[in-house]
Amino acid sequence: MVLSHTLTLIFITVLVSMLAWSHPRVMNRLVFWSPAIQKGQFDRFITYGFVHSNFMHLLFNMVTLYFFGQAIERFYRQFAFDMGFALFYIGALMIAILPSYWSNRNNPQWASLGASGAISAILFAFVLFSPWSLIWVFFVPMPAIVFAILYVGYTLWAQRRYNSGINHSAHLWGAIYGVVMTMILQPSLGSQFAYRLLHPQFGG
Repeated sequence: MVLSHTLTLIFITVLVSMLAWSHPRVMNRLVFWSPAIQKGQFDRFITYGFVHSNFMHLLFNMVTLYFFGQAIERFYRQFAFDMGFALFYIGALMIAILPSYWSNRNNPQWASLGASGAISAILFAFVLFSPWSLIWVFFVPMPAIVFAILYVGYTLWAQRRYNSGINHSAHLWGAIYGVVMTMILQPSLGSQFAYRLLHPQFGG
């Protein structure tokens, strides 16, 4: 029996998030916080992705990881001695947070948490493989490529317009990382994506 890295990540994230909710000291130690990074706590580039602000935040990310992670895991596990997907996920957490860290490196009031950057990487990698697959967004079915376009547009708009406490930058850079890293590992995917895009097969 092959151990599912997707399910393992979900299990760890749920466990750590629930632990952090009941132990504020754990939460404070794991979230991404610039002053702590500058003191050498570089593990926060990863740990922040395993804690979430509330149940709905956790549920949304883990449900998305469950449905799309397993498809992308099948592709990535052929790399790095079967650890490709886990490394892809951790890399997404690190890359997604870098731009917002740089922008807020001198702001002690700023902090970030949640796996959304890595989830965006997985979702957009999935779009490369299957742009016309129907996905459900708030109970509304739409092609994955349409959702991707709307998602990027909304992220750019919200990042400029609102100060909601949501790290839209991490979402965007996670998505970019997911596309770029996947195409680096399989360069032919670019032409395959273009062909699939121009020859729609709804539902797949």
